[in-house]
Amino acid sequence: MKNTKTIVTMGLLIAIGAVLPMFARMIPNGGTLLSPLHIPALVAGMILGPVEGVIVGIVCPLLNYAISGMPQGAALLAMCVELPVYGLVSGLLMKGMKKQKDVVRVYVSLVCAMILGRIAGGIVQAVILGAGKYSLEIWAASYFVKTVPAIVLHLILIPAVYFALKKAKLVNN
Repeated sequence: MKNTKTIVTMGLLIAIGAVLPMFARMIPNGGTLLSPLHIPALVAGMILGPVEGVIVGIVCPLLNYAISGMPQGAALLAMCVELPVYGLVSGLLMKGMKKQKDVVRVYVSLVCAMILGRIAGGIVQAVILGAGKYSLEIWAASYFVKTVPAIVLHLILIPAVYFALKKAKLVNN
């Protein structure tokens, strides 16, 4: 951990991760369509770093489960791997690409994190459900096809949040 500002920012992102899903559940299938838990983990990795991104990524689904009982079962376990991977990868790539323009860093880290996190979540789902019950088609449908609105939302919203925070001088990197 770096300092008080980092800890407070992590707390804020975790709180956002607790509140956003409540609003998403008001929309039929809103959790899948919006993937609200993904946002805090990705933002944490990008603005705070990989360790902080991992912590936010682990705490958000567990806190949501404690509050609302969602996500459940295999989805909870998969998200407890998928979201920390988002935070880790986005944080590592943002740090590793410091010489690149911000827009390149943001989009490369975001896209790579989203792909690698979904792969990690799919692997966990396959292990839990068994290879016979979980196929490549099911993985692609559940992690990409059904979540197209969330993917598009994240590709628009997260860079906008990052650049707004940077403009406000709340992001140091």
